[in-house]
Amino acid sequence: MSNGLALSVAGAVILGSYVVAVKRYFDHYPPTLFVGATYAVGVTWYLPIVLLTTPVAAVVPVVGPRGGIVLLGTAGFTALALFTFYRALTLGDVSYVAPISKIVPVFVLPLEVVLLGQYLSVLQVAGVVVATFAVYVANYRSGSLFAPVRRLVHSKAALLALASAAAFGVVDIGKRVSMQELGIPPEGFVLTMLVLVPLLLSPAAVGNRHAVDWWGDRRKLAVAGLVLVVGQHVVAMAFETLPASVVSPVVNTQAVVAVVLGSLLLGESRVRVRLTAAGLAVFGILLISLG
Repeated sequence: MSNGLALSVAGAVILGSYVVAVKRYFDHYPPTLFVGATYAVGVTWYLPIVLLTTPVAAVVPVVGPRGGIVLLGTAGFTALALFTFYRALTLGDVSYVAPISKIVPVFVLPLEVVLLGQYLSVLQVAGVVVATFAVYVANYRSGSLFAPVRRLVHSKAALLALASAAAFGVVDIGKRVSMQELGIPPEGFVLTMLVLVPLLLSPAAVGNRHAVDWWGDRRKLAVAGLVLVVGQHVVAMAFETLPASVVSPVVNTQAVVAVVLGSLLLGESRVRVRLTAAGLAVFGILLISLG
């Protein structure tokens, strides 16, 4: 388990830093174009390395109809999760969006209970409550106790962040089923997602291709694609060894990384409140993990 936890922590640091870099350098990109471009670049980084280090059978997973549905569904929810998350990021601060969008375990746990027969302990229920309260704190400023709820309902960034958390919850279940039940190696899973996600987004991405000077940003996109595949591969290796209800909580501590870096590098305001929200999210995630 120690290797899986170490990989999960590494994934949290890499992806939390990646989110801040996206806000800093690609905030003007339409989400479909950015995701499509970085995933396409990611394939060019990942494929040669995988072909040189991995048997062909692992690179191209052979699965039956059920496995095909799982992979396609996971790719579809990945595309949805990324679109809603990056759209939320264009509308709000990293330190506001991250604590809300990273309460993924709140959605993972009930999905594992319903779909995979996972046992739900009292401690895990408490973790869900604490992580959900983090969303309330992220929206708190002053005034009535119900003001944060009203602010959440009327904030497009917050609602999109919540939608991304729900979609990522389905994705995490898909990762676990793909690599533990279907036996797909991490390399094969990551490569499959890198190919399927931009294909699913290609109609919208092509339509937005003239919205920004993506060719002028080609070096930045190349670096972003490299960081993306490193983070995805590390997380996939963690999912290969541990349940989604353990990996997902640790990986989503990237919310704290994003809040801290967002305040230091982007000069975002209300950092104390948002760091408190991120801390509550992480604490709730920890309870879920320990449960």
